[in-house]
Amino acid sequence: MQIAIELPNDFVEFQATPEIRQEISISYALWLYQRERVTLVKAAELAGVNLYDFMSICKTNRVPVIDITRESLLEELTGFNPT
Repeated sequence: MQIAIELPNDFVEFQATPEIRQEISISYALWLYQRERVTLVKAAELAGVNLYDFMSICKTNRVPVIDITRESLLEELTGFNPT
């Protein structure tokens, strides 16, 4: 699926560089992921990077990849015995 929007010609020429296209893809993927519209895996795919690189991008942009409260985590770890 493609979405078309009208943009000024100078912007279209500017965004045609591979670096700008990559930044736009990453920004859009982060935006969708933050709003819980896509999974982490799908966001990485949309950004054109592997999962671990996208997780690193999330860290750089202060976007949490694990959404759990401290209390929930402590509850989960109660009685956890690694073997």
